[in-house]
Amino acid sequence: MSARSARPDELTRRDLLKTAAGAGAALTLPGCWPAQLFSDNGLTAATAIIRGDYDDNLCSVIEAGLELVPPPEVAGRRVLLKPNLVDLPREGRPIVTHPAMIVAAAEVFRRRGAAEVTVAEGPALQRDVWQIVDAIGLTPLLAEHSLGFVDLSTAPVVAQSNAGGRTGLDPLYYARPVWEADVLVSMPKMKTHHWAGVSLAMKNLFGTLSGLVYGWPRNAFHRLGLHDAVLDFNFTRPADYAIVDGIIGLEGDGPIRGTPIHVGVIVMGVNLPAVDATCARIMGLRPERIDYLALAAGTLGPIGEAGIEQRGESIAAVWASFQVLAHQMALVG
Repeated sequence: MSARSARPDELTRRDLLKTAAGAGAALTLPGCWPAQLFSDNGLTAATAIIRGDYDDNLCSVIEAGLELVPPPEVAGRRVLLKPNLVDLPREGRPIVTHPAMIVAAAEVFRRRGAAEVTVAEGPALQRDVWQIVDAIGLTPLLAEHSLGFVDLSTAPVVAQSNAGGRTGLDPLYYARPVWEADVLVSMPKMKTHHWAGVSLAMKNLFGTLSGLVYGWPRNAFHRLGLHDAVLDFNFTRPADYAIVDGIIGLEGDGPIRGTPIHVGVIVMGVNLPAVDATCARIMGLRPERIDYLALAAGTLGPIGEAGIEQRGESIAAVWASFQVLAHQMALVG
Protein backbone atom coordinates (compact mmCIF):
# COMPACT_ATOMS: atom_id res chain seq x y z
CA MET A 1 0.00 0.00 0.00
CA SER A 2 1.48 3.30 -0.99
CA ALA A 3 0.84 6.29 1.21
CA ARG A 4 1.65 9.96 1.00
CA SER A 5 2.54 11.33 4.41
CA ALA A 6 1.75 14.87 5.49
CA ARG A 7 2.55 16.93 8.52
CA PRO A 8 -0.41 17.59 10.83
CA ASP A 9 -0.05 21.35 10.24
CA GLU A 10 -0.57 20.75 6.51
CA LEU A 11 -3.93 19.04 7.02
CA THR A 12 -6.14 22.07 7.50
CA ARG A 13 -9.91 22.27 7.89
CA ARG A 14 -9.93 24.09 4.52
CA ASP A 15 -9.15 20.78 2.79
CA LEU A 16 -11.93 19.08 4.71
CA LEU A 17 -14.53 21.78 4.06
CA LYS A 18 -13.61 21.97 0.38
CA THR A 19 -14.49 18.33 -0.20
CA ALA A 20 -17.44 18.40 2.17
CA ALA A 21 -19.00 21.33 0.30
CA GLY A 22 -19.20 19.28 -2.86
CA ALA A 23 -20.70 16.21 -1.22
CA GLY A 24 -24.05 17.73 -0.31
CA ALA A 25 -25.09 14.71 1.73
CA ALA A 26 -27.23 15.01 4.85
CA LEU A 27 -27.25 12.96 8.01
CA THR A 28 -29.72 10.11 7.73
CA LEU A 29 -32.47 10.51 10.25
CA PRO A 30 -32.09 7.73 12.83
CA GLY A 31 -34.62 4.97 12.90
CA CYS A 32 -36.24 5.82 9.54
CA TRP A 33 -34.91 2.76 7.74
CA PRO A 34 -37.31 0.70 5.65
CA ALA A 35 -36.40 -2.89 4.95
CA GLN A 36 -33.52 -2.64 2.48
CA LEU A 37 -33.36 -4.72 -0.65
CA PHE A 38 -29.99 -6.40 -0.82
CA SER A 39 -28.14 -9.10 -2.68
CA ASP A 40 -25.03 -10.91 -1.51
CA ASN A 41 -24.15 -11.62 -5.17
CA GLY A 42 -23.01 -15.11 -4.28
CA LEU A 43 -20.48 -13.97 -1.67
CA THR A 44 -19.97 -16.29 1.29
CA ALA A 45 -18.12 -16.10 4.60
CA ALA A 46 -17.85 -17.91 7.92
CA THR A 47 -18.18 -16.48 11.41
CA ALA A 48 -17.46 -18.06 14.79
CA ILE A 49 -19.69 -17.66 17.84
CA ILE A 50 -17.94 -18.75 21.04
CA ARG A 51 -19.23 -18.64 24.61
CA GLY A 52 -16.89 -16.89 27.03
CA ASP A 53 -16.37 -14.78 30.10
CA TYR A 54 -13.79 -12.30 31.38
CA ASP A 55 -11.74 -14.90 33.23
CA ASP A 56 -8.46 -16.78 33.08
CA ASN A 57 -9.82 -19.01 30.31
CA LEU A 58 -10.29 -16.13 27.87
CA CYS A 59 -7.11 -16.85 25.87
CA SER A 60 -8.30 -20.40 25.24
CA VAL A 61 -11.74 -19.13 24.19
CA ILE A 62 -10.28 -16.69 21.67
CA GLU A 63 -7.87 -19.34 20.39
CA ALA A 64 -10.84 -21.67 19.84
CA GLY A 65 -12.51 -18.97 17.77
CA LEU A 66 -9.38 -18.50 15.67
CA GLU A 67 -9.31 -22.23 15.02
CA LEU A 68 -12.93 -22.14 13.80
CA VAL A 69 -12.38 -19.13 11.52
CA PRO A 70 -8.64 -18.65 10.96
CA PRO A 71 -7.24 -15.13 10.70
CA PRO A 72 -4.64 -14.06 8.14
CA GLU A 73 -1.14 -15.36 8.81
CA VAL A 74 0.39 -13.38 11.68
CA ALA A 75 3.74 -15.12 12.15
CA GLY A 76 6.52 -12.57 11.80
CA ARG A 77 4.03 -9.78 11.11
CA ARG A 78 2.87 -6.61 12.92
CA VAL A 79 -0.60 -6.89 14.45
CA LEU A 80 -2.60 -3.81 15.46
CA LEU A 81 -5.51 -4.37 17.86
CA LYS A 82 -8.12 -1.63 17.55
CA PRO A 83 -10.58 -1.80 20.50
CA ASN A 84 -13.51 0.55 21.05
CA LEU A 85 -12.55 3.02 23.79
CA VAL A 86 -15.18 5.59 22.88
CA ASP A 87 -15.21 7.62 26.11
CA LEU A 88 -14.55 7.64 29.83
CA PRO A 89 -16.47 5.06 31.89
CA ARG A 90 -20.06 6.05 32.63
CA GLU A 91 -21.64 4.68 35.82
CA GLY A 92 -20.77 1.07 35.15
CA ARG A 93 -22.10 1.05 31.60
CA PRO A 94 -20.10 -1.35 29.37
CA ILE A 95 -19.26 1.15 26.65
CA VAL A 96 -15.69 0.02 25.91
CA THR A 97 -14.03 -3.21 24.88
CA HIS A 98 -13.17 -5.01 28.11
CA PRO A 99 -9.43 -4.83 28.97
CA ALA A 100 -9.34 -8.59 29.52
CA MET A 101 -10.38 -9.09 25.88
CA ILE A 102 -7.57 -6.85 24.67
CA VAL A 103 -4.73 -8.50 26.55
CA ALA A 104 -6.05 -12.01 25.85
CA ALA A 105 -6.18 -11.33 22.11
CA ALA A 106 -2.66 -9.90 22.23
CA GLU A 107 -1.39 -13.01 24.00
CA VAL A 108 -3.04 -15.33 21.47
CA PHE A 109 -1.54 -13.52 18.48
CA ARG A 110 1.87 -13.59 20.15
CA ARG A 111 1.55 -17.34 20.61
CA ARG A 112 0.89 -17.53 16.88
CA GLY A 113 4.24 -15.86 16.22
CA ALA A 114 3.33 -12.21 15.67
CA ALA A 115 6.49 -10.11 15.50
CA GLU A 116 4.75 -7.22 17.22
CA VAL A 117 1.34 -6.66 18.79
CA THR A 118 0.23 -3.08 19.48
CA VAL A 119 -3.01 -1.71 20.90
CA ALA A 120 -4.29 1.51 19.32
CA GLU A 121 -7.37 3.71 19.46
CA GLY A 122 -8.54 7.18 18.50
CA PRO A 123 -11.66 7.73 20.64
CA ALA A 124 -14.56 9.70 19.25
CA LEU A 125 -15.50 11.71 22.31
CA GLN A 126 -12.46 11.95 24.59
CA ARG A 127 -9.47 13.89 23.32
CA ASP A 128 -7.02 12.24 25.72
CA VAL A 129 -7.25 8.48 25.16
CA TRP A 130 -4.85 7.85 28.05
CA GLN A 131 -7.51 9.09 30.47
CA ILE A 132 -9.74 6.27 29.24
CA VAL A 133 -6.90 3.74 29.33
CA ASP A 134 -6.19 4.71 32.96
CA ALA A 135 -9.84 4.82 34.00
CA ILE A 136 -10.71 1.33 32.75
CA GLY A 137 -7.64 -0.27 34.34
CA LEU A 138 -5.87 -1.01 31.08
CA THR A 139 -2.66 0.87 31.91
CA PRO A 140 -1.21 -1.68 34.38
CA LEU A 141 -2.22 -4.52 32.07
CA LEU A 142 -0.30 -2.95 29.19
CA ALA A 143 2.78 -2.78 31.41
CA GLU A 144 2.29 -6.31 32.75
CA HIS A 145 2.03 -7.75 29.26
CA SER A 146 4.65 -5.44 27.69
CA LEU A 147 2.12 -4.08 25.21
CA GLY A 148 2.61 -0.81 23.40
CA PHE A 149 -0.29 1.60 22.99
CA VAL A 150 -0.74 4.25 20.28
CA ASP A 151 -3.11 7.22 20.28
CA LEU A 152 -4.47 7.13 16.74
CA SER A 153 -6.05 10.56 17.08
CA THR A 154 -2.69 12.29 17.37
CA ALA A 155 -0.42 9.85 15.53
CA PRO A 156 1.37 10.88 12.32
CA VAL A 157 -1.04 11.16 9.41
CA VAL A 158 -1.19 9.67 5.91
CA ALA A 159 -3.54 10.63 3.10
CA GLN A 160 -5.27 7.81 1.23
CA SER A 161 -7.55 7.86 -1.79
CA ASN A 162 -11.15 7.22 -0.73
CA ALA A 163 -11.92 3.82 -2.24
CA GLY A 164 -15.59 4.04 -1.27
CA GLY A 165 -16.32 7.48 -2.64
CA ARG A 166 -19.65 7.82 -0.89
CA THR A 167 -19.08 10.85 1.36
CA GLY A 168 -17.22 12.96 -1.20
CA LEU A 169 -14.24 13.28 1.13
CA ASP A 170 -11.08 12.52 -0.82
CA PRO A 171 -8.47 11.83 0.32
CA LEU A 172 -9.16 10.34 3.73
CA TYR A 173 -6.61 11.14 6.44
CA TYR A 174 -5.65 8.09 8.48
CA ALA A 175 -3.38 7.51 11.43
CA ARG A 176 -0.16 6.15 9.94
CA PRO A 177 0.09 3.10 12.28
CA VAL A 178 -3.15 1.75 10.77
CA TRP A 179 -1.46 1.57 7.36
CA GLU A 180 1.84 0.29 8.69
CA ALA A 181 0.18 -2.69 10.40
CA ASP A 182 0.27 -5.96 8.52
CA VAL A 183 -2.86 -7.25 10.27
CA LEU A 184 -5.54 -4.86 11.58
CA VAL A 185 -7.95 -6.41 14.08
CA SER A 186 -11.21 -4.63 14.90
CA MET A 187 -12.23 -5.34 18.52
CA PRO A 188 -15.53 -3.55 19.22
CA LYS A 189 -18.04 -3.88 22.02
CA MET A 190 -21.42 -5.32 21.01
CA LYS A 191 -23.64 -2.24 21.31
CA THR A 192 -26.68 -0.50 19.93
CA HIS A 193 -26.20 2.97 18.46
CA HIS A 194 -28.78 5.75 18.47
CA TRP A 195 -27.97 6.76 14.86
CA ALA A 196 -26.31 3.80 13.16
CA GLY A 197 -28.49 1.13 14.78
CA VAL A 198 -25.49 -0.89 15.94
CA SER A 199 -21.88 -0.17 16.83
CA LEU A 200 -19.84 -3.18 15.79
CA ALA A 201 -16.73 -4.17 13.83
CA MET A 202 -17.25 -2.02 10.73
CA LYS A 203 -18.20 1.16 12.57
CA ASN A 204 -15.26 0.64 14.94
CA LEU A 205 -12.99 1.80 12.11
CA PHE A 206 -14.06 5.41 12.76
CA GLY A 207 -11.25 5.47 15.31
CA THR A 208 -8.61 4.82 12.65
CA LEU A 209 -9.10 8.30 11.14
CA SER A 210 -7.04 11.24 12.38
CA GLY A 211 -8.39 13.42 15.17
CA LEU A 212 -5.83 16.04 14.18
CA VAL A 213 -7.72 16.47 10.91
CA TYR A 214 -11.33 15.63 11.72
CA GLY A 215 -11.50 16.70 15.36
CA TRP A 216 -13.75 15.33 18.06
CA PRO A 217 -16.26 13.75 17.66
CA ARG A 218 -15.53 13.67 13.91
CA ASN A 219 -18.83 15.39 13.14
CA ALA A 220 -17.94 15.88 9.47
CA PHE A 221 -18.62 12.20 8.86
CA HIS A 222 -21.95 12.37 10.65
CA ARG A 223 -23.05 15.38 8.59
CA LEU A 224 -22.08 13.75 5.31
CA GLY A 225 -23.85 10.50 6.14
CA LEU A 226 -22.90 8.12 8.93
CA HIS A 227 -23.62 4.95 6.97
CA ASP A 228 -21.78 6.26 3.91
CA ALA A 229 -18.78 7.04 6.09
CA VAL A 230 -18.74 3.49 7.46
CA LEU A 231 -18.67 2.21 3.87
CA ASP A 232 -15.85 4.56 2.89
CA PHE A 233 -13.66 3.45 5.79
CA ASN A 234 -14.27 -0.23 5.12
CA PHE A 235 -13.58 0.05 1.41
CA THR A 236 -10.41 2.11 1.96
CA ARG A 237 -8.72 0.31 4.87
CA PRO A 238 -10.80 -2.70 5.93
CA ALA A 239 -9.84 -4.61 9.03
CA ASP A 240 -8.28 -8.01 8.41
CA TYR A 241 -10.11 -9.70 11.27
CA ALA A 242 -12.80 -8.94 13.86
CA ILE A 243 -13.18 -10.05 17.47
CA VAL A 244 -16.39 -8.68 18.97
CA ASP A 245 -16.73 -8.41 22.75
CA GLY A 246 -20.29 -9.61 23.26
CA ILE A 247 -19.77 -11.03 26.73
CA ILE A 248 -21.54 -8.05 28.26
CA GLY A 249 -23.12 -5.81 25.65
CA LEU A 250 -24.92 -2.47 25.72
CA GLU A 251 -28.58 -2.12 24.74
CA GLY A 252 -30.95 0.82 24.52
CA ASP A 253 -29.48 4.29 24.02
CA GLY A 254 -26.05 3.23 22.80
CA PRO A 255 -23.20 3.74 22.26
CA ILE A 256 -22.66 5.42 25.66
CA ARG A 257 -25.99 5.84 27.51
CA GLY A 258 -27.45 2.36 27.27
CA THR A 259 -27.74 -0.38 29.85
CA PRO A 260 -25.76 -3.63 30.25
CA ILE A 261 -27.02 -6.89 28.82
CA HIS A 262 -25.26 -10.20 29.39
CA VAL A 263 -24.87 -12.23 26.20
CA GLY A 264 -21.79 -14.28 27.05
CA VAL A 265 -20.36 -14.56 23.54
CA ILE A 266 -17.45 -13.54 21.37
CA VAL A 267 -18.09 -13.25 17.62
CA MET A 268 -15.13 -13.59 15.27
CA GLY A 269 -14.35 -13.66 11.58
CA VAL A 270 -12.39 -12.39 8.61
CA ASN A 271 -15.31 -10.75 6.82
CA LEU A 272 -16.65 -7.75 8.75
CA PRO A 273 -20.10 -7.44 7.12
CA ALA A 274 -20.71 -11.11 7.94
CA VAL A 275 -19.49 -10.61 11.51
CA ASP A 276 -21.70 -7.54 12.00
CA ALA A 277 -24.72 -9.24 10.46
CA THR A 278 -24.20 -12.21 12.77
CA CYS A 279 -23.95 -9.89 15.78
CA ALA A 280 -27.12 -8.08 14.72
CA ARG A 281 -29.01 -11.36 14.58
CA ILE A 282 -27.71 -12.35 18.01
CA MET A 283 -28.98 -8.97 19.24
CA GLY A 284 -32.43 -9.69 17.80
CA LEU A 285 -32.04 -7.12 15.02
CA ARG A 286 -32.44 -7.38 11.26
CA PRO A 287 -29.16 -6.66 9.48
CA GLU A 288 -30.85 -5.79 6.19
CA ARG A 289 -32.49 -2.85 7.99
CA ILE A 290 -29.13 -1.44 9.07
CA ASP A 291 -28.20 0.79 6.17
CA TYR A 292 -24.43 0.31 6.15
CA LEU A 293 -24.87 -3.47 6.14
CA ALA A 294 -27.44 -3.42 3.35
CA LEU A 295 -25.05 -1.20 1.36
CA ALA A 296 -22.09 -3.50 2.05
CA ALA A 297 -23.93 -6.64 0.94
CA GLY A 298 -22.61 -8.16 -2.23
CA THR A 299 -19.51 -5.96 -2.38
CA LEU A 300 -17.70 -6.05 0.95
CA GLY A 301 -19.31 -9.30 2.04
CA PRO A 302 -22.49 -11.26 2.67
CA ILE A 303 -25.14 -10.33 5.24
CA GLY A 304 -27.83 -12.90 4.40
CA GLU A 305 -28.14 -16.04 6.49
CA ALA A 306 -27.68 -18.24 3.43
CA GLY A 307 -24.29 -16.70 2.72
CA ILE A 308 -22.87 -16.92 6.25
CA GLU A 309 -21.70 -20.21 7.70
CA GLN A 310 -22.07 -20.09 11.47
CA ARG A 311 -19.42 -22.07 13.32
CA GLY A 312 -19.35 -22.80 17.02
CA GLU A 313 -22.60 -21.85 18.72
CA SER A 314 -25.76 -21.23 16.73
CA ILE A 315 -27.44 -17.84 16.74
CA ALA A 316 -30.54 -19.41 18.26
CA ALA A 317 -28.54 -20.80 21.18
CA VAL A 318 -27.15 -17.40 22.21
CA TRP A 319 -29.91 -15.07 20.96
CA ALA A 320 -30.53 -12.02 23.14
CA SER A 321 -33.31 -9.50 22.71
CA PHE A 322 -31.53 -6.13 22.77
CA GLN A 323 -33.74 -3.17 23.61
CA VAL A 324 -33.65 -0.30 21.10
CA LEU A 325 -34.94 3.25 21.14
CA ALA A 326 -38.55 3.89 20.13
CA HIS A 327 -37.61 5.33 16.73
CA GLN A 328 -35.57 2.19 15.94
CA MET A 329 -38.26 -0.45 16.37
CA ALA A 330 -38.09 -1.21 12.63
CA LEU A 331 -34.70 -2.83 13.30
CA VAL A 332 -36.19 -5.51 15.53
CA GLY A 333 -36.71 -8.82 13.78
